[in-house]
Amino acid sequence: MLTRTGAAGWTPVSISPGRPASALLLENIHPLAVDVLGRAGVSVQQRPGALSESELVEALPGVKLLGIRSTTHVTEAVLDAAPDLEAIGAFCIGTNQIDLEAAAARGVAVFNAPFSNTRSVVELVIAEVIALTRQLTVFDSALHAGVWQKSAAGSHEVRGRTLGIIGYGNIGSQLSVVAEALGMRVVFYDTAEKLAMGNAVRLSSMEEVLAVADVVTLHVDGRAGNGGLFGADQFAAMKPGAIFLNLSRGFVVDHGALRDHLVSGHLAGAAVDVFANEPRRNGDPFDSRLRGLPNTILTPHVGGSTEEAQEDIGRFVAGKLRDYAAHGSTSLAVNLPQVITDAGHGTRLGHLHQNVPGVLATVNSVLAHHGVNIVGQSLTTRGQLGYVVTDIASAVEPAVLAELGSMPETVRLRVLS
Repeated sequence: MLTRTGAAGWTPVSISPGRPASALLLENIHPLAVDVLGRAGVSVQQRPGALSESELVEALPGVKLLGIRSTTHVTEAVLDAAPDLEAIGAFCIGTNQIDLEAAAARGVAVFNAPFSNTRSVVELVIAEVIALTRQLTVFDSALHAGVWQKSAAGSHEVRGRTLGIIGYGNIGSQLSVVAEALGMRVVFYDTAEKLAMGNAVRLSSMEEVLAVADVVTLHVDGRAGNGGLFGADQFAAMKPGAIFLNLSRGFVVDHGALRDHLVSGHLAGAAVDVFANEPRRNGDPFDSRLRGLPNTILTPHVGGSTEEAQEDIGRFVAGKLRDYAAHGSTSLAVNLPQVITDAGHGTRLGHLHQNVPGVLATVNSVLAHHGVNIVGQSLTTRGQLGYVVTDIASAVEPAVLAELGSMPETVRLRVLS
């Protein structure tokens, strides 16, 4: 791999010659991912848990493809220490655990699975809404303690009650449909304009949702602006006896405030699947100020952890990593311009560059100067970056790579045969 210092404000670029890819998969990613990558000739290493920043820095030399879930964090320091890294697969919905801007600036593509575990999360929400509304956790605990405690007080049907959804994306909108099928009235709030599904009603503010909802469930994304979204003021604005659920991101909720409103009886119950600080490995100790509270369900970030969802995620994200490594396809990449490619013809060049005028003309001029015939070419741009995929009829000469790599606009140049 050849490297040089890029233009001001940009990180070193690299020229990646085509060679068999190696992948590191962390956090118990589904075995199907190993099969998908292995059949494409990728050498795969697996580790069961998440890695810390220092552990990741030590593990990544020579690794082209990295697969993680939600607990491993890929920081700018990790990316600086991993010049061989070409793509990261987040085998989950969120990508806030990855520094997307730093990855893009180094020409590292990031893929995720935005739809694969939607149904699994929705079903867990519905199960928890019913369990909390019927106080199943309270009855279960009493019987396990040897106490017969039969009562209808405080238990309700979900039919006819109002579900308030904060965040109406893929999960929130599908939850809306399923909840309505159970007879619930659905209201929602989202900062973006979203089409209401079924008979759901879009309200103009989160406060309006809190004022009318018997159940409030959060399904917001992991952007930094959502940190501390739900705290003491929001819990106070909820209806007395309401139920609260968070299966989105741990850092969006003040758990101290949630505890206060559960202990006071203002809230009738809660379910929390995500935490600001989560253990990296199974068996590690866990603590939360929500532990031990009645009618409170705590789950270890398993909203999308069904065998069906993990199998689909493994297949989907591994396929994206395979296609990028083999063909340069950035279809559904979350941080790079998207070019959809086929298997290619002859030799393929993937040129990621700063999005400024004249880059494509310069690339083609270099190829023409060296007598290289272009078979096919695709270019797209996204923000500050452009990505051009060029198929050529012959093997690429080192002088061509050197000249393309020395262009001041080049971020990363890959050769795919």
